[in-house]
Amino acid sequence: MTLPIAPFLLPLLMQAGPNPYAGAIPDYSAEVQDRPARIENTVNAQAKPSWLEECLELVDSDPARAHSRAQIQRETATGNDRILANHCLGLAATKLSLWTEARAAFLAGRDEVPADDLRMRARLGAMAGNAAQAQGDRESALNLLKQAYDNAQSASAGDLQAFIALDVANLQVQAGQLESAAAMLAEARRLQPTNPDSWLLSATLMRRRDRLDEAQVEIEEAARLNPTDPQIALEAGVIAILDGRDDAARQSWDSVLTLEPEGPAADTARYYLEQLGGTQPNQ
Repeated sequence: MTLPIAPFLLPLLMQAGPNPYAGAIPDYSAEVQDRPARIENTVNAQAKPSWLEECLELVDSDPARAHSRAQIQRETATGNDRILANHCLGLAATKLSLWTEARAAFLAGRDEVPADDLRMRARLGAMAGNAAQAQGDRESALNLLKQAYDNAQSASAGDLQAFIALDVANLQVQAGQLESAAAMLAEARRLQPTNPDSWLLSATLMRRRDRLDEAQVEIEEAARLNPTDPQIALEAGVIAILDGRDDAARQSWDSVLTLEPEGPAADTARYYLEQLGGTQPNQ
């Protein structure tokens, strides 16, 4: 006989996020340093100036020094060098959690990029949007990210466009714009079908909208693309239990503990398993 879901567990399971312990599609403010750079580094179109190499190396090892170095360079630079100085300044400010300064630096860099370099404008605009989100200014963040998305689309920068789409969808979910978020996630999957994050977030959103059949298809694809991600296993369990498949939920949450014995995902999986195991069957 199927065990009932504990009443204090159900609200957690119905939250909007792919990580039930987070409660929302996770933001990417921690990755404002430049997630799109994994795809390409547009400043590599030509040899980096020596000062830029030094500044970028310092961002991780000594962000305060990188911050000072970029400020000094920006005061004397013009043209492309000034754009790159703002870029490094924004990265250093991000590392130091100086979100207002990071946002201003990225925007200053974006606005000085030539109008026909839409790829670089998209990249810097997206980082400014993520900095705004980290500030808690969701409205400005959404506007900046939508502008960056349009620039990436016009530049035919598909991978960059897909990454920005995830950020836009995140904010749309937070704003309750679920239909728009679903459309943006569908575009992210189309542009980058092998990115498991797109499938995970889509599954979460479908689960939030009580479309469990679609959520199941999408979480299975996410798991196929990244079978070792505990967040995917955690979400798979949430979808399963809401669909009345308790054994499948247990298996998914048990697998979280195998994949990540410690950490927030493991803590949540243990909690869910304890609550599920502690319920009594219907008489």
